[in-house]
This record gives sequence, C-alpha cells and structure tokens, in this order.
Amino acid sequence: MIFTIEFVEKDVGKALLHQSSLIPTLLRLLSGDCMAHHDLTKDQMEILSQTLDSETKSINIRLRKGEYQFDLAKEIASQELQLKFPNAKDLVRRLYGEEKEQDTRFMNKIQTILKKMEKSGVVQILPKNKPWELQKYALLSFKFQDVEKNLIALGTDDQIKQARNLLHSEPAVQGMTSTEQNYIRIKIFALVLVAIISYATIMWTLTQPIVNVIILILAFGGASVCSLLLGLLLARR
Repeated sequence: MIFTIEFVEKDVGKALLHQSSLIPTLLRLLSGDCMAHHDLTKDQMEILSQTLDSETKSINIRLRKGEYQFDLAKEIASQELQLKFPNAKDLVRRLYGEEKEQDTRFMNKIQTILKKMEKSGVVQILPKNKPWELQKYALLSFKFQDVEKNLIALGTDDQIKQARNLLHSEPAVQGMTSTEQNYIRIKIFALVLVAIISYATIMWTLTQPIVNVIILILAFGGASVCSLLLGLLLARR
C-alpha cells in the first residue's frame, strides 16, 4: 500500500504541475485575452465589412484637419484598418498622450465630441462583449462628404483592400457571436472549478491516515477528464 500511495503521489504531482501551467492560460482565456489575435466577434466582423464596403457618406458635421473630429475619425480609421476597434481612452492615449488620458475633464470633452460624431453619422458605438468594457467606436465609412462639401478619405484604396483581405482571412473561430463566446467561457469556468475541486480532494485524501482508494480514483478520474476537455477547448481556440 505504501508503494501504491507513493506511486499515486508521483502521478498526482505530475498532473498538478501540468495543471499549474495550464491555469494561467485558462484564466487569460476566461478574461478574453486568449481569443483570436484580433479578438473580433461575428457582429464586429460584419460591422467592419460593411464599413470597408461603404461608399462615400454625407454627414452634417465638419471634418477639418487639426480639429478634434478629424483627428478622432482618422485614428479610429487607423485602428480599423488593423482590424481593431478603439475606445475613448485608446484614442486619447494615442493622440494626446497618457497625461491627457488621466485628465477627467479632457476625457469628458472627447466623449462629448464622439457622441456628436455618432449623432452626425460618422461613428457608431459597438455593443459590449463584457459589461465592464469601455465603449468601442467604429466608423460608418472610410469616405465622407462633410457639411462643407469637402471629400474626406480616411484610408487609401490599397489600405482598404488590404484590410478587407485580412478580414476575410481571419479564422472561422473568430466568427463566434458574443453569446457563443460567453457560453464557451462558462464551460471552461465549470471545468476549471471541477478540476480544482478534484485535485483538492486528491490532496486531502492522501493526507488522511487511511486512504480511501475509491474516492482517490474517482477524484483523479474527474480531474483527468476535466483536464482533457479543457485541452480540447484550448485546441479549438
């Protein structure tokens, strides 16, 4: 029995070592950091595709170089051409620096301008993937005719074509909707919880004066199955 327990302890130790390296990856996945590279949902991909295919759009606001509206629109366009959607803090940090990002009054001013741009048909606010996320912004087109009848191009034809090709080459897993992504995260969370409980049960059992082999086998089997299923989910991501 002593030999058997030592043998089991060695196997459990190896499994725990594997689990300890897996948990950080799983936590990043649960938080959304290990989604596909550009982290686009199906809805976001459709929005970006519509923007890339959009013709020149007439708007009732002025877009003039050197003004906030133009700078914000240009930066949003720059991010979208890289298949990204910025929030207000991203925009302020990139355009005006980290000091301005910490300036509450300035941030409120920028958000007011973005709201005006939304009402004028320049940008739209994207649905949140997570309740705690900041609002992200997307252009309604890369080409506008502003209120002064000026034609504004926020991306060249080559840039738009390149972004379109990159978007269409994205893996199919990125086409999951927010609901599907949340469902996957719930499954992962449940499997992680069961695996942790199983390993805790194993360690508790091994510390008892009399080892209950049935509990040990069931707990080890449960932990192994959970680890296997987690590995399959990770492979799909």
